Amino acid sequence: MAHITVPSGLPGITGLLESRLDTSAPIRDLTQFILRGPNTLTEGERELIATIVSAGNACTFCTNAHAATAARYGWTRDEVDAIVWDPTTAPVSDKVRHLLIMARALQRNVQGITADMVVAARKAGATDVEIHDTVLIASLFCLYNRYVDGLASDYPPSMDYYEKLADRLTTNGYERKGLPNASH
Repeated sequence: MAHITVPSGLPGITGLLESRLDTSAPIRDLTQFILRGPNTLTEGERELIATIVSAGNACTFCTNAHAATAARYGWTRDEVDAIVWDPTTAPVSDKVRHLLIMARALQRNVQGITADMVVAARKAGATDVEIHDTVLIASLFCLYNRYVDGLASDYPPSMDYYEKLADRLTTNGYERKGLPNASH
């Protein structure tokens, strides 16, 4: 049971965001831009970064939500789980592998990204923008994971919820539209 009253009845971060529309608007805008906006990293690759960080933080809601969403972008759910479990053998490009390793390192320790990791990512083709965005996504998901679990957010009644959420996230992104009772 959540530590606060969530009037929407929606589980996870969705319910928390709906309980504070004034603070949720900038959160949604930033998430929409960084995960769905123009980028040389695909939407699926960015979802993998969100998933690997959420899994490392043991945030069940965010891990399931973003793993289900990442699986819509060219991987099976089993492949996503394998990527999260061990990014060093992941069925992704060398560049993405190095970015995932960096995201995991940052999730574990705020100063966990080493110069050697950055050099390896660059050698694999990562640009400064991709390195920046990986660190930003990883940092944001550390915040989101703490928001969800810090307020003891409710979990959905079944795993089917995550599949429906993945449908909405791949169709509408992180905007409020498509939510029950959303005004736009």
